[in-house]
Amino acid sequence: MPIYEYRCQACAQVSSFFLKSINSPLKPVCSHCQSKDIERRMSSFAMGKTVSSVHESFASGSAHRSPDYYSDPRNIGRGVEAAFSKYDLKMPPSVRDNIDAARSGEAPKGLDL
Repeated sequence: MPIYEYRCQACAQVSSFFLKSINSPLKPVCSHCQSKDIERRMSSFAMGKTVSSVHESFASGSAHRSPDYYSDPRNIGRGVEAAFSKYDLKMPPSVRDNIDAARSGEAPKGLDL
């Protein structure tokens, strides 16, 4: 089901038209000023992803993420550490303590296993 965008030559506003199929007839009229002097414009599009393709993209983008990666306790909290580092933030001591405890085999505080 395509969505077409047109820019009005009279008021410069963009109007979007949702069609049932690519073959549906369309006589576009500006939704802002009702002018028929509008030109079709290139618009962005999105592609859907399957669960499988999402998993493949993570696997191919992260060579260290083999199944063994998740069973190695040294990797617990790596994503959290990376996020704090990426944004140049100081990790709160409680977060650091929970990561270190989990890596040593202890359940984080407040989590009953």
